[in-house]
Parts: sequence; structure tokens; C-alpha cells
Amino acid sequence: MKQNKNQPTNFIRQIIDKDLANNRYKKIRTRFPPEPNGYLHIGHAKAICLNFGIAKDYNGTCNLRFDDTNPVNENINFIDSIKTDIQWLGFPLKENIYFTSDYFNQMYQYAIELINKGLAYVDELTIKEIQEYRGVWNKSGINSPYRNRPIKQNLLLFDKMRNGNFQEGTACLRAKIDMSSSCMVMRDPVLYRIKFVKHHQTNYNWCIYPMYDFAHCISDALEGITHSLCTLEFSDNRRLYEWILEHISINVYPKQYEYSRLNLEYSVMSKRKLNQLINKNYVTGWDDPRMPTIAGLRRRGYTASSIRKFCRIIGVTKQQNLIEMNLLESCIRDELNQNAPRAMAVLNPIKLIIQNLPINYKKNITMQNHPKKTEMGTREVRFSNQIWIDRADFREHSGKNYKRLVLGKEVRLRNACVIRSDYVIKDKEGNINCIYCTCDLNTFNKYKTNDIGIIHWVSTLHSLPAEFHLYSYLFTIPNPETEEDFLININPKSLEIKYGYVEDSIQDTYPTETYQFEREGYFCIDKSNSSNLVFNRIVSLRDHFTKFSSF
Repeated sequence: MKQNKNQPTNFIRQIIDKDLANNRYKKIRTRFPPEPNGYLHIGHAKAICLNFGIAKDYNGTCNLRFDDTNPVNENINFIDSIKTDIQWLGFPLKENIYFTSDYFNQMYQYAIELINKGLAYVDELTIKEIQEYRGVWNKSGINSPYRNRPIKQNLLLFDKMRNGNFQEGTACLRAKIDMSSSCMVMRDPVLYRIKFVKHHQTNYNWCIYPMYDFAHCISDALEGITHSLCTLEFSDNRRLYEWILEHISINVYPKQYEYSRLNLEYSVMSKRKLNQLINKNYVTGWDDPRMPTIAGLRRRGYTASSIRKFCRIIGVTKQQNLIEMNLLESCIRDELNQNAPRAMAVLNPIKLIIQNLPINYKKNITMQNHPKKTEMGTREVRFSNQIWIDRADFREHSGKNYKRLVLGKEVRLRNACVIRSDYVIKDKEGNINCIYCTCDLNTFNKYKTNDIGIIHWVSTLHSLPAEFHLYSYLFTIPNPETEEDFLININPKSLEIKYGYVEDSIQDTYPTETYQFEREGYFCIDKSNSSNLVFNRIVSLRDHFTKFSSF
């Protein structure tokens, strides 16, 4: 089935179109094979959209296959989080969920087959010695002294490995290919190693585990995968992928194709490095809103549709590049600008008292939830004689370009009246504690073309205390991956916490809503904080983080 013409094309889809036109395949089968040793990140989102998207568009299938060949760092929590992320992105999971461990018995038999063909041997060199014997790219490696053991001896030793009679690191199974190959991957790669650890799927049934390169191609073949898609760093591994399939008795030969990985500014795309950030307490966990994980982006307030749009825009090519962060931000900003209801919040509050209103004064003001979408309705916001405004909205003295409240001058309160500041009360250190004003009651909802500046506010009597988390980039340089020690470029200002107030009308909508808070940005309620009302800033109203003016 040819893809829908409305879908964006790329070189992989062109290959698939050609394969279908030539009747090479009747049905397209792809797979997404994450290792369950951490949470998925935005780079995985690109792979998910590619593999599951192709299956959907061509009426094919995409298998979720957990690459669980190294149980040391794997657990059920990671498996569950991966399933959650894929389904949240909009790709349902039904019966097409597999584990590489499902095929351990078959893989073991294929390993024995290679030994019987004289194409694999048990090596007792240490890991360090294997690395030294392998050599460097411009110099041939050295054959292991165990390379030419008889087939019968290799079978006995491999059985000994299987039965746990070797200690970890003292023996492994290697393919016998070519130690002088210009491709380092082909210099007698390790196929099996010993791990005495409980496996989350097979318990203690195995103490030897296949390496990724051995397990991956066999799993693809057993599942009938037609197009095995991976990133460019696996280009050399394709030779081993094909070598293994050619030398075992299997009738299906999937093809591997490589595309560029997603590299995002001010981020790292390595689960090992992301785990370091967690272990060293630079972030609070895998779902920290500063993390480039799908869970972190979801908690931050990103939507599945905005991430899918981002993956669609960056496309699929063979060209390595660093994607600008503001492209990802623009995808969610454009969406929220259309869909997020408006509300008022004061993040850095200072009290303002309107002297010519009685203490018990209360007025309901009707405000639109969206300035351009009347269908989103209105809300009632209560106004009183005491309100909170932002400290940045008041100055005792100011120049001509300052359009907010200045001592002795006027400003309009959003959707309310015009006020004039009369005097302030300060503490012993000279900090302003309170601003005293007078309002013009005749100016409610009466705007002029050349009206004065407008500031936002919330009533002190009709607002909710809230915590506001303002996020910046986690690193201070665009490409921390290039640094030997990526942690030296951690941004110490990646999280700023403010304590302020939000209008109490949002009680009717949270915790499912995302809001645009006037002049502050787009926010969502952090559902992980159950005791307090905490808002995460998803993104600013404009791209003002790009130049890092705060550094």
C-alpha cells in the first residue's frame, strides 16, 4: 500500500515506495527497539514518529521490542514508562509488544550453529586485552590465542559458559571474521558475555546474554521486519548485521537503513549522561521539566501534537545537524497561542491599596478567556480595594518609555479602572511594602484610542497562592555533547522559583488546563506537586531565552 500523498516524504519513504512498487514486500513491518535502562527522550520521539508513523501510513505494523539484553541497568519501571510515552505520543500499543529475551533460546541455538561452522569461538582474554588486540582503525588487530580452538572444545566451553561455570569477564563468545578488517566492528566482535544478575523477564534462567549486534538482526528476522531503521552511528554495524544473517540458517533478511539522530541545542541525548544529571542531583528525576525526556516535556506542559509537529518539521535525512531549541519551543507556543485560555497571575507581588474604595468593596469583572476566540467563553474575576501587582510594574521615578505605574501618575488595571499612585510605605531597608493609590470609578471598561499603559493584577481577597517554576536551558552552551566534561556547562539558573498569586477563577478549570498568564508566558499545573499549587512555565510568550542575556 503506497503512502498517503498528503504525508511528507523522505528518503526512507521513497525506498519503501520503490520496494512496494517492485513487489518486494506485500506488507511493511518496522520496529522500535528501546533498551529499558532509562526514560525515552526527544530523540526517541523522532524514532517513534518515524517507525510507528510509517506503519500507520502504509497500513503496516510496528513492533515495540524491548532490547533487554543487558539486565544490569534494566527494570520494569523503565518498561512501563516507555509504554506510557509511546501511547501518549498517539501510537496505540496492542499485541505488537515483544522482548528480545523472547528469542533467547533461538539465539543460543544460532550461536551454536556459528560455532559448528567454525565461525565463532570462546575467548578467555580479558575485556582490556580484547580491546588491545583489536587494534586501531589504521592498523590491523592481533588474533586472540584462543581463536583457533577446535569446534568441539568451543562447544564444550560455550556450554560451560551457559551453565555458569565461568566467572564474569573471564570468557565470552566471539565471531571469527577478520582481525585485519578496516571496519572495526568486523574484528571478531563479541556475541555473548556473562552476567550473573536477575533478569526482569527470564529471572535467573540465563547467565549469558547476547550482545546488541547479535540479538538485533536475529530479532528483526524472526519478526519479519522489512525495514530496520536506525541512526547513523550504526552505519558500520550494518556489515555485521548482514554477516550474521548470511551465516545462520534463517530465511528472512531485513534491510537496515540509517538516518541522522536528533541533536537538540542545550541538551544531551545520552541516557548515560541523563542518568548522571539525576545521580548528581542537577535535576530531580527522569521527569524533571528541564530534562529532554518525553516524560519531562509532558510534565513541563508540552503536548503530544506539538512534539509530533516538531518531528515532522525537522524531517528525516542523513545530514547530521544541531536543531535549534527555539524550533521546538515555537511548535508548542503556536499551539498554545491558539488554544490556551488567558488568566492573570502575579509572580513577584507587591500590595496595592485603593484608598477611595471601601474595605469590603467587591466588583465582578467579566473577562474573555481568549481575545480572538469568543467560543472559549468568559470568566468572572473579582476586583477589590486591595490587589497584588507585579513589582516590575511600579517605579517611583521613570523615563518616557516606561508604560506602567509611576509614583504620581496613572495606569489602567487590566479590564478594570484607571488608578493613580499617591504614595508608598517602605520598610527599614528602604524596600517598598505597599503602594497607596486612588481610582477613577468612571473609567471602568472605558478605553480611549491613546489610552495609558495597562498592567495586570489579582485581588488579594480573591486569589490563590501559588508557586511558579520558571525554566531556562539546562546548559549554557548550545552543544554540551562536544565537551569532554559536559557537566561543567550546567546552567545554575535553569530553574527559578517565584511565590505569588493567581486569580481564583482557575479553580473551575484546573488541573486539566494550560494557561497563558499575561506577560509571563504559558503555564501548566504541575500534577506531581499534590500539596501545593505549582505552575510550570512551558514556554515564554516570545523567544527571549535564545541569547542567554542572563549569563
